[in-house]
Amino acid sequence: MKHWLSGERLRRGVVGLSVLSLAFAVVTPAEAKTRWKQPRKMAQSAAPKRATVGSLITKASDLFDDQRYEESIQTLSGIVVRGDSTPAEKISAYRLLAMNHIALSRAEEADAAVRALYAIDETFELLANESPKFREFFQKSKAAWEAEGKPGKKVEGGGDPEAKAVVIKHASPAQVEAGAAVPIEGTIEDPDVRVETVDLYFRSAKGGKFSEQSLAYSMGAFRGQIPAELVMPPLVEYYVLAKDKAGLPLSSRGDAEVPLRIVVPEESSSVVESPWFWIPIGVTVVGGAVLTAVLATQLGGSESTVRISVKE
Repeated sequence: MKHWLSGERLRRGVVGLSVLSLAFAVVTPAEAKTRWKQPRKMAQSAAPKRATVGSLITKASDLFDDQRYEESIQTLSGIVVRGDSTPAEKISAYRLLAMNHIALSRAEEADAAVRALYAIDETFELLANESPKFREFFQKSKAAWEAEGKPGKKVEGGGDPEAKAVVIKHASPAQVEAGAAVPIEGTIEDPDVRVETVDLYFRSAKGGKFSEQSLAYSMGAFRGQIPAELVMPPLVEYYVLAKDKAGLPLSSRGDAEVPLRIVVPEESSSVVESPWFWIPIGVTVVGGAVLTAVLATQLGGSESTVRISVKE
């Protein structure tokens, strides 16, 4: 049975609605929607800082020692495509990259990494106490590389011109809904036509190793998607890596250390968090219309209706 509130309950209900109405009255619909989105923007700003190349090599080495080879490779892939890596740092990265691939029995990828290392410094040698398995592989790869005329080796005053940079162009969405697949697409500038495959690496906010999948790549454009089951609050992380025919990284958009991030907001559990709540009330109050609210009393679970006229 409905009845009118009276006494102290009515007074407190009217005061509460009046204060709430005044707050709405100074907010336009556009401002209300902007304010509603602000908490979600804060999550997007917490991006990881870019680590130094030296610290990444140390991290990759530790991962290798822990037999976490895939994670070590993911860390190293970001190093070899960074523009601020020195020749010595790239040699260390290619050495570890080759050793990771050898441990995973990926001979082709390991051979490519060894060749890239010797193209920078053909006098390089593994330490004497290194595993015979690694030393033998490096020696065989170097011998084959030399027999083929040392492809990729830079010769002062001559030789092949330096390969042009590969550039990935991709715009990351700022926000997506939880449980919805995220389309990933973009283009690649590849003047020397070296890109053979484009791979997508992604993970949820739980962190850990990135999952990997190949993207469709043709005519300089790639496309694919992050699976819906991994898109969960508060965010999803990913990066795109272009590789040559031997599997060596050529360019990336984001990397394992500083991935691209997409905000995945929590589903609203309260009506006051929804813009559909804020915008209509803001319009109504500013216009001087009558605001009708239903207040639940604590007496028998009944409802009471209070009509309040708010004027400009």
